[in-house]
Amino acid sequence: MALLIDTPVWPWRGRRWSHLVSDVGYDELHAFVQAHLDIPRRAFQGDHYDVPEELYARAVAAGAEPVGSRELLQRLMAAGLRRKKARA
Repeated sequence: MALLIDTPVWPWRGRRWSHLVSDVGYDELHAFVQAHLDIPRRAFQGDHYDVPEELYARAVAAGAEPVGSRELLQRLMAAGLRRKKARA
């Protein structure tokens, strides 16, 4: 199991957020979020979930590996699971 979470530093709507990814596959990521974080599937952002700061400790306690944002992105790309945003 290789779930990665970066530090909650990303501001949005008055809160700070982390990114949660898997470098194994999306099924693993969806199962982890459903089992441990109660974040709805519709919140999936194509290759990651945004996790509010108040759920960061719960994600780590459940097994997500804390990493820096650069490492998270590098490992996601190395696994071939990075999806680029669609242009508007």
